[in-house]
Amino acid sequence: MQPERPSAATPPLPARIARRDVLLGLASGLTALIAACGPAPSTSPASSAPAPIGSASAPGTAAPPSSGAPSASAAAPSSAPSITPAPSPVDELAHRVAGLLIVGFRGMRLADAPWVRTAIARDALGGVILFDRDQLTGRARNVTSPSQVAALTAELRATAAAGLGLLIGVDQEGGIVTRLGPSHGFPAVASEATVGAGSVAGARTWARTIASTLASAGCNLDFAPVVDLDVNPQNPAIGALGRSFSADPDVVVRMAGIELDALRLAGVRAAAKHFPGIGSATVNTDFGVADVTKTWTRTELDPYRRLAAAGKLDAVMVGHVLNGQLDTKYPASLSRATLALLRGDVGFDGPAVTDDLQAAAITERFGADESVLLALEAGNDLLLFANQQVYDPGIVRHVVGVVLGAVAHGRLTADQIDRAWARRQAMLGLPN
Repeated sequence: MQPERPSAATPPLPARIARRDVLLGLASGLTALIAACGPAPSTSPASSAPAPIGSASAPGTAAPPSSGAPSASAAAPSSAPSITPAPSPVDELAHRVAGLLIVGFRGMRLADAPWVRTAIARDALGGVILFDRDQLTGRARNVTSPSQVAALTAELRATAAAGLGLLIGVDQEGGIVTRLGPSHGFPAVASEATVGAGSVAGARTWARTIASTLASAGCNLDFAPVVDLDVNPQNPAIGALGRSFSADPDVVVRMAGIELDALRLAGVRAAAKHFPGIGSATVNTDFGVADVTKTWTRTELDPYRRLAAAGKLDAVMVGHVLNGQLDTKYPASLSRATLALLRGDVGFDGPAVTDDLQAAAITERFGADESVLLALEAGNDLLLFANQQVYDPGIVRHVVGVVLGAVAHGRLTADQIDRAWARRQAMLGLPN
């Protein structure tokens, strides 16, 4: 948005300050903010609090936005040119918030999930994540064949506004975590453990296969590679599933670097995971709170530090793991100290993306809405909602309302949203 041109006697205000002042000066505060991205609230006082993120209710149907035209009694002559109002600061900020969200959905085509089409086209949703199977129902979710996935991703891209750079992500690690696998007509890819035990030449072939599969399917973000060190082979989330290249940082850096190079060459961005390291965990962080306080070592930062120094990291996924050496209260994904470590010691200034914020490990302990705000306060840039442990078609509009409410009340600032947006756009090579 271009700010209104001031008079000659008034010095211009910085754009961000102007937007924040407008937001904080809205007479109706949270109600007006949420109205910008969702249905009008009820007049009942109880309706002022947004529904929980994990609620099963579908989003309401919002009335079409006002065109700004005068009433019929004062209408301008039909020959007068129509004027399109400039977007408000609230609209602009709401779109930036939505652009930081990555959500999962059910459907083999976009018509199966009309709420996703609306979220992308109207609300400027920034990304989606595809899964082969629905965790709640056990049924196929977004993947049946290469041609079907390519058609779905083409629909998704066509729905997005120019310049948004819609992220279409998938977990394509290889081995057991391969969403685009041979059962659906895609090439088989070995696990990271197998690749780590093999040759560099074998790793290059493996990485090119993953990269070409994603590119041809129309996916531009891989939630991989896993760069956790295999320090606990019995770890139910990593070691026991063969999801780590090795316990040796040199092997992890070498093999992950090969994969990152192949993905980037194919036009696919990657989110290395799970910072600051969950290789020593004893529980699966999707279902429980893993505590690695006594088992984690700073050696587990080596892959991130070295890959960042080599300029190979696009994004980093921050894990749901409690590490009392870094933060005694919050898990890494909600921890300011952990994100400060990523920016400082590790030296990475690209986007930090949360692991699934609907994971039981997070929502049961901190609450769904509070987790969103803690994640942004900590310094995350992209927020992931897989819609796997719960399914909420209203997730985008609700989260946007929660964040805008926090900005209106001063808990978050417009500048924080702007910084996250800038990192996203820089990763994609798009203008801010």
